[in-house]
Amino acid sequence: MLFRRRRPEGFFDRMRTALWPRRSFGRSFQYFVKRVLRLTATPHAIAAGVAAGVFASWTPLLGFHFVLAFALAYILAGNMVAAALGTAFGNPISFPFIWALTLKLGNLLVGVPADAGHRHVDLQSLLRHLDLGQLWEPVVKPMLIGSLPPGLFSAIAFYALTYWGVTAFQTRRKSKLAARARARIQEMTAARAKRQAEKAERA
Repeated sequence: MLFRRRRPEGFFDRMRTALWPRRSFGRSFQYFVKRVLRLTATPHAIAAGVAAGVFASWTPLLGFHFVLAFALAYILAGNMVAAALGTAFGNPISFPFIWALTLKLGNLLVGVPADAGHRHVDLQSLLRHLDLGQLWEPVVKPMLIGSLPPGLFSAIAFYALTYWGVTAFQTRRKSKLAARARARIQEMTAARAKRQAEKAERA
């Protein structure tokens, strides 16, 4: 295969790349922003898609973030590609902060005292029998409830920021294309006038 690696990337190499991008977080963020701005859709569709992906990333439904983001983007008439890109808000760096905040906020909203002891989870039974029900009350339910306020706030903030950025980018791109078209027309007009002048001189 063309451009194939000489040494296949192993599990630890992939994990290191996921936790720490090879081109730094700044380059990765710039790439993400450019991908969003260059999408072919209306500013609302792109902004709604990104907002849907950001909101889905706050929920504890790991493995279903894309599904939830696509569903929300469909309801909001958002762009599906933008929704997928928006889920990048949830990543190995941000997840620990997201989970800690949503669990603490969820317990506060549910009414669980801060000094209350946590319910014991039988890890052996959980793994052997896939008894996920014992995670609902102590973990999943408060995290799901606690994800709503920051998820809505982040989604609104990202919608406004993305809408403004996409609008400005598309306006600037249209201006550049219009200026390039005018320059091309002027060049063609000048070339036609030059040919006519040369033809008149020969006549």
